[in-house]
Amino acid sequence: MTGKMAIVGDGDSIMVFQAAGVTAFAAENEKKARDILRKIAKDYEVIFLTEELARPLADFLKRFDEAPYPVVLPIPSGKGSGGLGEELVRGAAERALGIDIFFGGSRETSEETHQ
Repeated sequence: MTGKMAIVGDGDSIMVFQAAGVTAFAAENEKKARDILRKIAKDYEVIFLTEELARPLADFLKRFDEAPYPVVLPIPSGKGSGGLGEELVRGAAERALGIDIFFGGSRETSEETHQ
């Protein structure tokens, strides 16, 4: 498995990735997306998942946090962004670095600023 990438999402959202050579899997709902993720997880290093499907699957997706692969990345769908991808990157960076890379400063300073 060398750099294999896939996308799981609605038909419109996956077409651009498919045109760029990314293996695409259409999922019209979270049950279908969960089934696809279970089947393809061992075969791909990076799996993009549209935010509309990622948000209701948040608990299911935690299982992928423990292993180095696959990395499951929520991305905006063709309908726009709900902010989930940014939220997850922010949280991961804060856990790893102890700072909020989007607002600067330490975690404590950032929390005080946003209250």
